[in-house]
Amino acid sequence: MPTHETAFALPARLTAKSAPALIAADERHFSAIRAALAAERAGAARRLAEVRGRPGRSGEAALERDLEVHRLAARLRLLDRFGIDACLGRMVPDGDAPVYIGRFGLSGPDGERLLVDWRAPAAEPFFGATPARPMGLQSRRRYRWSSAGIVDYWDEALGEGTAGLAPDEQSAFIASLGASRSPRMRDVLATIQADQDAIIRADSPGTLVIDGGPGTGKTVVALHRAAYLQYADPRLGPGRGGVLFVGPSGPYLSYVDDVLPSLGEEGVRICTLRDLVPLRDSAGAADNPAASDNLPDNPAVTPGGQARGRTPARPDVASSVEVPDETDPRVAELKADARWERAIEPAVALYEEPPSDALVIETPWAEVHLTADDWADAFTAGEPGIPHNDTRDQVWEALVDIVLERHGEAEVPERQLRTLLARTDALVRAFARAWPVLSPYVVVADLWTVPAYLRRCAPWLTPDEVAALQRTDGAAWTTADLPLLDAARRRIGDPAAVRIRRRREAAQAARKREMDRVVDELIAADGSELRLSTILRGDDAQNSLIDERELPHAETDDLAGPFSHVIVDEAQELTDAQWQMLVRRCPSRSFTIVGDRAQARHGFTASWAERLARIGLANVRERTLTINYRTPQEIMDAAEPVIRTAIPDATVPTSVRTTGIPVRHGAIEELDRILDAWLATHEEGTAAVIGMPVPALAGADPGRAAAGPDPRERVRQLTPERAKGLEFDLVILVDPAEFGAGVTGAVDRYVAMTRATRELVVLGG
Repeated sequence: MPTHETAFALPARLTAKSAPALIAADERHFSAIRAALAAERAGAARRLAEVRGRPGRSGEAALERDLEVHRLAARLRLLDRFGIDACLGRMVPDGDAPVYIGRFGLSGPDGERLLVDWRAPAAEPFFGATPARPMGLQSRRRYRWSSAGIVDYWDEALGEGTAGLAPDEQSAFIASLGASRSPRMRDVLATIQADQDAIIRADSPGTLVIDGGPGTGKTVVALHRAAYLQYADPRLGPGRGGVLFVGPSGPYLSYVDDVLPSLGEEGVRICTLRDLVPLRDSAGAADNPAASDNLPDNPAVTPGGQARGRTPARPDVASSVEVPDETDPRVAELKADARWERAIEPAVALYEEPPSDALVIETPWAEVHLTADDWADAFTAGEPGIPHNDTRDQVWEALVDIVLERHGEAEVPERQLRTLLARTDALVRAFARAWPVLSPYVVVADLWTVPAYLRRCAPWLTPDEVAALQRTDGAAWTTADLPLLDAARRRIGDPAAVRIRRRREAAQAARKREMDRVVDELIAADGSELRLSTILRGDDAQNSLIDERELPHAETDDLAGPFSHVIVDEAQELTDAQWQMLVRRCPSRSFTIVGDRAQARHGFTASWAERLARIGLANVRERTLTINYRTPQEIMDAAEPVIRTAIPDATVPTSVRTTGIPVRHGAIEELDRILDAWLATHEEGTAAVIGMPVPALAGADPGRAAAGPDPRERVRQLTPERAKGLEFDLVILVDPAEFGAGVTGAVDRYVAMTRATRELVVLGG
């Protein structure tokens, strides 16, 4: 971030661009921006300290305080991250003063607009104007920043008159394409093109498909669209669900991790499909049934209500190893079916069976008979759509109400009776068998280990398919299990949350009893005539004395939704079952779907509209990107025949640039020499080795920087699948013939080849 007084640090070869007539107005404006940033930064820091210093509160006041802290902290991080380099460029409307476009909005002390947020409607001409459609602009200037300041700028004349401009033969956009790649994607906000900007700013309702081949900027557009919608669409703002961005892999998330913050947006949730299902301790050991005054717990049970005779394999506890892909193609295909969501309801129904025999409950005030009809009535008390574990509270309360009613006219202390019933062994055990606390992980694991259970819950399966899905360890999770686990978590709920809620209720009850005792003592000792201490008996007074921060809290699942809009990158790979995970999180069915049918590893013969209709998405609009900005023509000439051998009608984008560097071929043994030579001659940039594990990069974690001293930290080793969405200056394919045959092998080779922005080397077959 430039800290000196001049904003420009143009190299000697651009001396002509340093003329005062060209940059003096910019220098004056940057000076005003610098002063306004300093003032706002100091004010935001002061305000944040003030809000954080407020005493602890509860309820809505605490929520408002937390939201204000989050907003101020995010703004301060943005102000600390950027200085005057927050300015992307300027546009000069016809007959008006220049308007400067920034990563965020900024005003001076007198209210003067110093920077217009790039997402604001007023900034749209900066990105959308072309010579054929100037949108009221006379000219546009884009800046290229480094740590020293502005090292170049590009002027475009869009209307009449070129005074005060320094036009270039090479546009800012084309110049940016040749820049070296870094371990993280850089935002390209300053060089967004008109066709890309139109997609970024498209309305959010319905389903927008962005289809394009390698290098067409799909991911860039998707990320900028996420930031734009979160800011500009009132239907997606705070308290309305916001935007979820789903990427294909961990390496992809690491690569794009810095883009959204650099665009001034921290509110978008970003994850992979694997992240949507937390595989952690969500069940654990049962609580003491007496820990809550309101509801008993239960032992682990199997379908039919029988106590488990074995120690479960703890399928609710995640391994430290990442969930692997399913290795059996047949099993993976069977589990890709959207119908698996239907299997959860009958699976859970087996655990929600009211007793058929009457139960006698003896209390100090009466003898109550709970009949089978009473149990059945209580089991209908749950609200539709409430998870099984949460509905359990409602069913228990309905049973308690029935017992209370059966006491007739007798005066029964309700709290005492409720506590007594929670400790009545016969009732507790009967209820635990009839409506147990379930772990969704145990329920799904049982499907893969109990054939009769699976046949009952998934009647569409043939006997051979049931047998194929069985495995010795039901909890040996693969990525193919995640959609079913996700559906089970939604239908059943998180048992950990149930336990924490009960601990919270028990803690509140204990503090209430202690508060009552203290208040009684204060009132007894109060000798004043007004007896002001009696106001402490009010609920408001006592609640205000309980510090919410000291009570147990359940972890919140930030990815559970609902979200107002979901953006999915590399969407051509998703199965029907995986799509259901996302549709469940977006009731509005508002999606941006990014992909390339020609890059689908298992084929994609339908149209996007046909494919999406199958999983319930309608109102599909499609935008196609056909220009390849990333991959040089030399590489595309080699990659195009590879994909057309398997998919003759594949849409292959047209490259806009060449490098003059032909695709090279060699032996696998040359890998070390090629890498060392490239690293020695390129101080910047990144490289990828895609293919079989290579001893030269031993110890490298797939998707992470290769182990070893510099400069090999700039080299990654990846599989073709995990390379999707990434880009590198140099790509070395190792034995691509081993990627496989058919569509999958061809797609993997095509994807791997088109990750390169400068050089491609193919070693082996």
